[in-house]
Amino acid sequence: MRILLVKPHPQLLIAKRLQEGFLHLEPLELEIVAGGVPPEDEVVICDLGIEKKPMKAFHSQLHGFRPDIVGFTGYSSQSAMVKKLARIVKEHNPSAVNVVGGIHATIIPADYEVECIDIIVRGEGGTAFAEIISRFKKGMPLHFGGVSLSPRDPDFKAKTELPPPEFPSVHDIPRPRRDLVRRSRYFCIWTSTPENQLKTIFPQTASVRTSIGCAFKCSFCVVHHVMRGQYLQRRPADVADEIESLKEEFIYFVDDETFLNKGRMTEIAKLLIDRGIKKQYISWARSDTIVRNPELFQLWKEAGLSTVYVGLEAMKGERLDRYNKGTSEETNRTAVSILRDLGIVLHASFIVDPDFSVEDFSLLEEEVKKVCPAEVSFTVFSPPPGTKIWEKYKDDYICDPYLHYDCMHTILPTKLKMKKFYSHFARLTSVALKGNPARVHKVRIPFRDIMRVIYRSIRYTSGLKNIYRDY
Repeated sequence: MRILLVKPHPQLLIAKRLQEGFLHLEPLELEIVAGGVPPEDEVVICDLGIEKKPMKAFHSQLHGFRPDIVGFTGYSSQSAMVKKLARIVKEHNPSAVNVVGGIHATIIPADYEVECIDIIVRGEGGTAFAEIISRFKKGMPLHFGGVSLSPRDPDFKAKTELPPPEFPSVHDIPRPRRDLVRRSRYFCIWTSTPENQLKTIFPQTASVRTSIGCAFKCSFCVVHHVMRGQYLQRRPADVADEIESLKEEFIYFVDDETFLNKGRMTEIAKLLIDRGIKKQYISWARSDTIVRNPELFQLWKEAGLSTVYVGLEAMKGERLDRYNKGTSEETNRTAVSILRDLGIVLHASFIVDPDFSVEDFSLLEEEVKKVCPAEVSFTVFSPPPGTKIWEKYKDDYICDPYLHYDCMHTILPTKLKMKKFYSHFARLTSVALKGNPARVHKVRIPFRDIMRVIYRSIRYTSGLKNIYRDY
């Protein structure tokens, strides 16, 4: 049997520039799905995001590989493209089975109730896809339980209105098939170095998932809804074994929240140190987790943790309360100080509200200067599709709320004129770039990388400023 797994390319310009310039991680979700495919079957991963001519590459795969089953993943912003690609599959081969999974399929499966889609997978795709293949070979129905749905099932509508299904045991989820992708194409911009010198600022980077879910319920995040409150954690030895097997020196932890379990993360760090595994790591962590466990981050610094992404979101209590963040201004500032003292680079993430005034933007600029030197990024508050807050604002959306749900395009009205709003939004990024650790500490970087990052930063900032043209 021939199986093609597809990740769509980004549709909006700013997403393309972000992926081209600063961060393009391997399609780990499809690698995990491929890990569940029986060894006797052929499987190909088609990541259209790395293709210069994605549609041409997709048609080429359909002609050359002639898949029996095509599996798609996609975010809400890619749902229209997933449906377009699925229609193309049926034009090539009407008997091919189109299976759609991913975050959008999990939270809003009804959006995929179209003729060209045969099966919609909710939740973890690695285990579900393996069962779909088994049923396909036996001639059994491909829909089962609340995990694999068929739009042609008379009970389809009722099943889509149910909460997402519970995830399987983390130990049953297949290990990723990294051999199926061009690993040299995946990178993350890296500005942390203990020697004040970098061979490259764009190192080849592998993705590792050590846990799934989060124990918190921030209003801007869909994770707690998708996971139904579950927080699944892999065994420490299992994580260390995977990291040891990777050829990449740079590792990006893609967990929703990596450091919630102090004991587990302590054991993983000690295993890496004891085995002499010398790699560098980027991970996400909450500010209150850092404040409660500075010694854990000291240990991880020894293990190779070089950058921590922290969703500070805001430095004012009223906005933090609005986001249901569960942290405070004091906690955020203490976390920034701890990471600075440890020599771990902070990547601070802030949320810009659509109701920002010029004064709000100016105040945020001052806060950005205070947390620097740091990497800093910004998103626009957007209600997550499929959640209660999404329903709350459903009559207020000013554009296609799926296509534009990338947390860069506002889907809600702005207090300022749109052009002025994005002019200030782009200025935030310009201010942040001046406080980047590599620039502040005068880290020695190859000239070609300096020119590359300058060029891409200009293009990205320009893209941010001109987002208003997308409406």
